[in-house]
Amino acid sequence: MKFLCFGYFSPEKMDVLPKGEIEAIMSECSPHLQKFYMSGQVLMDVGVETEVKSLRRENGDIKVTDNALVEFDQRIGSVFLIEANDMEEAIRIASLHPTTQLDAGEELGWKIEIRPVHYFEKSE
Repeated sequence: MKFLCFGYFSPEKMDVLPKGEIEAIMSECSPHLQKFYMSGQVLMDVGVETEVKSLRRENGDIKVTDNALVEFDQRIGSVFLIEANDMEEAIRIASLHPTTQLDAGEELGWKIEIRPVHYFEKSE
């Protein structure tokens, strides 16, 4: 079973920190990420930029709109896809991610959302 996980952060709390402090916090992530990846169940892990484009069909045309997520109190900072037998195992794997391992994450409003997903692979 596949689970799509979203890592959130509070831009209000992150943006007030000096660049050096953010770099120090991010450097603490590396050992936790290695443990996370070593689980063998992480299929994808990406950082997400703040720029957002939305597409929808309107009057037979595809309409593209800009949606910078600055108006929300939390923003998606990362997305990862894991493989697990059930939600309990997905929680165990996602708990290895730095979002839940670093003390600074609690102070900065970091959290993870886990959703089961249907995964369709391209047939050859």
